Amino acid sequence: MPSTHTSTDGGGGGTAQASTPLYQLKAEFFKTLGHPARIRVLELLSQREHAVAEMLPEVGIEPASLSQQLAVLRKANLVATRREGSNVYYRLTSPDVAELLRVARGILSGVLQGQAELLADLRASRPQ
Repeated sequence: MPSTHTSTDGGGGGTAQASTPLYQLKAEFFKTLGHPARIRVLELLSQREHAVAEMLPEVGIEPASLSQQLAVLRKANLVATRREGSNVYYRLTSPDVAELLRVARGILSGVLQGQAELLADLRASRPQ
């Protein structure tokens, strides 16, 4: 699908979001997902809502770091919160996030399978 965006440098500088090319918005979205702790949080929330205290041992980072990562996910509108007493609970804003993680797992499985097959071929063709 042709784009009306004429820049070839991928830039755009300070353009308003309404004029930002879709591919650039997608890149920014995937950058948001580009941290292992954020992926782990999203995986946990794909199962069910979690309190912050429940996520800490599962994600394996310091509380301040988890708080920072959750803030990034909130800012991107990937997670939402609710407060119950002193607990803050997080949930996904859309089941599509869980589906995206499932699709990514499938793609990664295929890539790794291909690499394993290539490695086996290389080992089998080693000169004796």
